[in-house]
Amino acid sequence: MEALQLQSLFPRTLSTLSSSPRARTSSSSSSLQLNIFISNHKALSLTSSSSGSSTVAVRAGWFLGLTDSKNKKMGLPETVKAGDPVLHEPAEDVDPNEVRSERIQKIIDDMIRVMRKAPGVGLAAPQIGVPLRIIVLEDTTEYIGYAPKEEVKAQDRRPFDLLVILNPKLLKKSNKTALFFEGCLSVDGFRALVERHLDVEVTGLDRYGEPIKVTASGWQARILQHECDHLEGTLYVDKMVPKTFRTVENLTLPLAKGCPKLGSR
Repeated sequence: MEALQLQSLFPRTLSTLSSSPRARTSSSSSSLQLNIFISNHKALSLTSSSSGSSTVAVRAGWFLGLTDSKNKKMGLPETVKAGDPVLHEPAEDVDPNEVRSERIQKIIDDMIRVMRKAPGVGLAAPQIGVPLRIIVLEDTTEYIGYAPKEEVKAQDRRPFDLLVILNPKLLKKSNKTALFFEGCLSVDGFRALVERHLDVEVTGLDRYGEPIKVTASGWQARILQHECDHLEGTLYVDKMVPKTFRTVENLTLPLAKGCPKLGSR
């Protein structure tokens, strides 16, 4: 998952917006950038937008796109792009008796390395061509530190340690939802608003085969839902608000009339 650029929560004002595993090697060298909500380019550096506001670019997760050429040099799996059947079909459960096997542990290790190389906040096994129900995710103080405080607050974004979950089952814990922009390394160069539940619970197995339960809210809940969707063969574009679909370059443009507002519902 590409470079993420963080700007102000909204480009202009809130009212403006209301209107079995496959080993692969990548040949792609393109890198993308995303603003968790809105912006343009340049990873891990300060830039000035046309409106004069400062922006901070940071690499971050499933929003982002991985630079596959970097993975090639490191011997990491290729990130799979939209259209590959592995992204559009349900993944298979991992046999609990195989969780500790060398094969499964290698897949997990590769996923963690790919995610962190981005660096990113989440990855599902199908995104590296592995049709198994495995997700990894983490959000760090460092990543969050690049985001403007108003964005962090609006997202209800807090750091959490690395999570590895096999055979996850997701339960929505409330009817409260929020709309924010999402992107995906498997759908390079585009973003759209996606409505997600604010509170979820995920159960499954950890990388050692032990039961695990994660209760999450806010941004962590969004990441969990996004990654679990991948295991069902669902991409964010299958759930997006269609009229908000846009290129990365157009993230600063206001939403079309009739589009819902960003934020909690």
